[in-house]
Amino acid sequence: MVTKESRRAKIRKRIRGKISGTAQRPRLCVFRSNAEIYAQLIDDASGTTIAAASTRDKSFSRSGNKSEQSKAVGAAIAKLAADKGISEIVFDRGGYLYHGRIKSLAEGAREAGLKF
Repeated sequence: MVTKESRRAKIRKRIRGKISGTAQRPRLCVFRSNAEIYAQLIDDASGTTIAAASTRDKSFSRSGNKSEQSKAVGAAIAKLAADKGISEIVFDRGGYLYHGRIKSLAEGAREAGLKF
């Protein structure tokens, strides 16, 4: 029997086989739990996390629904990227459908200036 987790893992593995982040164009990796959403900029060449933002951050205000919070996380990660001189990224949806909170995060990052 195929579970939701194993299906997502299979899709995630397929996506990761095709994309990779560099120092100039890092990978924006997204993780979504039931209550929170997390985003990281990762340089796969050196295996380091350049920046991270989530709804768990102390400075994050929990106003609005989950999609609005996701959009704010996207804007926050874009601001952190801009501070480090990064304007282009590769988007890694992590096996999730490009819909709902994942789409909101991507739109928030695009509106804040990231290109992908």
